[in-house]
Order: sequence, then C-alpha cells, then structure tokens
Amino acid sequence: MRTASSTGGGWSFWFSAGLIAIFLVVTFCEARLKSPTYDEPPHIAAGLSYFVTHEIFRANPQHPPFLKELSALSLMAGGIHWPHTADADYLVNGDDPARVYGLDWQVGNDIVRTNGPDRVLAWARLPMILVAALLAAVLYLWGRQLLGPLAAAAAVFVFVTDPAILAHSQLVTTDLGVASFAVLALFALWNYLRKPGWTRLLLCGLSLGAALAAKFSGGFLVPIFGLLMVAAIRWPLVPGPEGSPSSPAAGGNAPSPGGRFAAAARVVRRKDLCACGSGKKYKNCHGRLPTGASPKSDFSRRFAFAAGAFAIMCLVAFGFVQATFFFPRDVMMYVKCARMVNADHDPNYLAYLAGDLKVHFTSYFLVAYWLKEPLAGIILASIGLVTLIRSKSIQLIGKLFLLVPPIVFFAAVTMMAEDVGIRYIIPVLPFAHLIAGLGIATLLQAVRKLKFAPCAAVLCGWTVLAAAGIYPDHLSYFNEAACLLTQPGRIGLDGGSRCGPAWLDDSNVDWGQGMKQLKTWLDRNAAGRQVRLAITGSFPPEAYGIRCQRLEATDLMRDPGPGLYVVSAHLVARVPALSSAGDWLQRNQPVAIVGHALYVYDIPAL
Repeated sequence: MRTASSTGGGWSFWFSAGLIAIFLVVTFCEARLKSPTYDEPPHIAAGLSYFVTHEIFRANPQHPPFLKELSALSLMAGGIHWPHTADADYLVNGDDPARVYGLDWQVGNDIVRTNGPDRVLAWARLPMILVAALLAAVLYLWGRQLLGPLAAAAAVFVFVTDPAILAHSQLVTTDLGVASFAVLALFALWNYLRKPGWTRLLLCGLSLGAALAAKFSGGFLVPIFGLLMVAAIRWPLVPGPEGSPSSPAAGGNAPSPGGRFAAAARVVRRKDLCACGSGKKYKNCHGRLPTGASPKSDFSRRFAFAAGAFAIMCLVAFGFVQATFFFPRDVMMYVKCARMVNADHDPNYLAYLAGDLKVHFTSYFLVAYWLKEPLAGIILASIGLVTLIRSKSIQLIGKLFLLVPPIVFFAAVTMMAEDVGIRYIIPVLPFAHLIAGLGIATLLQAVRKLKFAPCAAVLCGWTVLAAAGIYPDHLSYFNEAACLLTQPGRIGLDGGSRCGPAWLDDSNVDWGQGMKQLKTWLDRNAAGRQVRLAITGSFPPEAYGIRCQRLEATDLMRDPGPGLYVVSAHLVARVPALSSAGDWLQRNQPVAIVGHALYVYDIPAL
C-alpha cells in the first residue's frame, strides 16, 4: 500500500511552494498600489519610537509591540529612521499625556509623507507579507500531519485565494500577524504532544509569546492551550509510524481521510501493535500503567506533568513578551497596556449592519463571514466540516485542535470586539482554510463513486475568480450573496462588492487605502477640476497631490450643490442610515467607483 509521503509529499510540497511564491508576488504588487490605511501611520510611528525610547507605553500602547517592531526594523534597514521634528520629539519626551495621546497618528503621517509613501510602505509592509507567507507554510506543514498532503496543499490554495487574507496580509496592522503566530503556536503544541521534548516545549513557549506580543487577543490562546492539553490527557495523541498507510485525503488507498491520524486511530486498541515500532502490544507499551497504579492515579500523574509543561510554556512566553517590551521595570506593563485596548474608540459609536445602527450586533461577525468570504470557500469548508465530524479515522484530539481554537476566538470576538470589520475574526480563517482543504480532498477522492471532481474544479475556479476579479481591491470584497436577493444585476467578476455598503461599513469597504488610485483616476478623468472629498482615512490626500475641499459626514446629510464629489464607501453606507440624513447618495448614481472604495459623483448645475 502506498504511503502519504510516497504518493503526495513531493508534488504537494512544490505545489504549495509555488502557491506561496505567487502569493508573495501578488501581495507585494498590490501593496505598491495602495495608500496607507487608517491604522498604519500610528503603527509605523510607534514601532520606530520604541527603538528611540525603549519604552512601549508612550506611543500606541493599546497594541503590543512585536509586529510594529518588525516593521520598524525593516524601515531602518531601508534607511528610514525616527525624525527629529517638534511633534516627534514631544511624542517620545513630552510630559503632557493629553498632548502625547494620539500624536502618533500625526507623526506617522509625517514619516510617510516626508520619506515618500511608496518607499515607506514598501519597507514597512514587507515583514507583514513575510509573516503571512509563514502562515501559509505552517498551514501546509500542519495540514499534512493532520489531514495528508492533498488536503494540506488544498488548504494553502484556499488561503492564498482568500480576499480577506490578500487584503490584510500586506498591512502594518496586527490582525493577520496574530493569526500567523497563533497557528504557529498551535502547530508547535501539536508536535509537542506528538513527541514531547525540551526543544518542542521551548518552541511552544516562544510561539505562544509571539502571538501574545502580536495582539492582545492572542491572550485567548492561553486558555486554548490549557483546554487542548487537558483534552490530550483524556484522548491522547498517538502518532503513527513513518510509512503508515495514507488516507484518501493524503492521496493513498485507505478508506477515509486523516493521514497519520488514520494510522494512529488503528493502533489505539490495546491489543494491537503499538505505533512506536517497539513490536509490543499497545497495552504493554504506551498503554501500560506503572506497577500498582490505578487509572485515577495515572490521570493525576499525567495531569501534573501537563500542568508543569504548561507552566513552562507560559513562563517562556512571558519572557518573550518582556523582551519585546524591552524588559520594562514594571513586569505588569503588558497587562496595563491590555487595559488600554480601544481607549481611543468612542464609546457612543454605533455599529452599522444592513442599514441599521446599534451599539452592538450579536450576529455582526457571522454576517461578515457569510458575506465577505468567497461562497466557494464557505461551501468547501462546509463539506470539510461534515467530513471532519463524521470521520472515524481522525482522532478526537485532532478534531479538537481544528475546532476549539476558532470557536473560542469567534465567541470571544463576538462578545468583546467592536463591530467594525471582518479583520477581527481573521484568526478564525486559517482553520476554515484547513477544513476547506479537507473538503476539496473529499470531493477529489469521491470521484470514483459520485464523480465529484468536476464540482471540486468548479469550486476551486470560483475561488480563483473571487481573488482575481476584484484585484487589487481585496479589502472591499463581498461575495455574490450581498447582491443576490436585492440587486442581482450588480453581481460581476468582483462578486457582490457593488452591494457591500448596503450591508457593512468601516474597514469592510474602505479603510483609506484608495488615495493613490484616486489620484490616477483624477489625472485621467477630471484634471483641473475642484474635488470635494469626504473620506475616513487618516493620511492626508495632499501627500498624493490631490487638491481638494474636505467635507465631513454632516456635509453629506443635505443635498449637494453642483460639483465633483468623492465619497468614501464607509460614508456611502453610513450616512443614509442616520435619521436626519437626506437620500442624495442613494438617488444619484456614481460616475465611477475608484478602487471599489471611493464613490465619485458628478452633480450637474441646475
């Protein structure tokens, strides 16, 4: 019988490597076309300031420093250093907290504008792109162990064609970074449980620390680690020997998917030969209790061992976090900064969903997932989820590793995060990609019975179309369901993105990333005309040479006079939902939608 390594390992590795290479090229090229998003300038300024002050709490303390420091190191390698302006010096040395607070936005904008937006963003975003590529590589390596080479390669395919991943992987923000290091930490924990050892134990702690230092939501990993380690006591992970028969998902002839888990499931019976290769029956090898020990005492012993290992992981993670904070005198600095999360957000801000405004929508992130992820990916993930749940060859602990982390992250975000974008559930998406990879493998392996290979080809082609059809505007992507019920005529190669503002606002539709594209459009179509600009980005459009009259949201609540108006998709969505607003944004059709994010209205004279 063929093995997973002999039938799928080679081609799947090179196929995945090719996909990751394409991903790197696409994201780098797209990053060159986009202006700074709302949150990038303060992250850029904060990262550079840390290497001046060696203090984290002065600039942008509501986010941990690790990813900002990676970006700053890249900037300094490119010759971009901390400026010595009055505002910059006050940010790092000033003693008035009220003035220091929020100054990182202004200093960040000055750094980007003074050194050139293209140059600064190229260097600042490069580490973020590489971190995203790391996540793709980990998905393949972990997916190969969990589900086999075919499913692993398919998971990488779904990952690199996901518009949300393509959009956020290039930005100097924290959402994709925490997802990358969270998956890396769980991959390290999985391998530690497969074969415990000091090296793997330390890798668990370091990767856990990286996730904690990437974003404060990485803290959810601590209870997840604890839950999975306790579950591994009750349902031990029994690794199969090298060369064990592969599953259909892996490309072999075994009856069901699961890769090494399939082999592991077949050796857990106490009278079977142990998978470790000792030649002993499992009950006399890894399933043997110490002399005179009871099952209860054995559980206590294993629990104590797991608790000790968990404590060491947390201690190593704490050391890593302290290092990213430059070992502050106050060892509780991380906790103090975590308490400042959303400190710069308006507590009276109302979230927007499908034309309504409320403080919080319980269904917000579920709706965001169903509308902003490609429908083909959702279908594949649904098929893979059914396969995963029904599979008898994948050990229960493997299922828990795939299901517990996304459930915990999604529930925590739903309860605690502000309703401003799908970006907050990005840590959930890699698990959906792994499960979708299993769905593709299931369809391909069912070809002989039910001839589902054409279905797999159609769904895979659909995912490629979702990514290619809206390039380079992936941040504004919505799938076809956004238009299907109300305006099906607006469905196009970009899915239902034309209908996106009818459902969601904020970073789902426009985050300030379209200024460079707007400059190109104006030069070609409205050269010399005065522009009235209503945008939500923090970066000044004048840095791209856009001469304009700035408008506020309140200016859009009454009928406009004649002229050329450029309105952010965020405001196109939000302003009509205000009770006192007029409806001119709905009555008038835009003459262009630049970058799927900026609506251009040419209001004629009466």
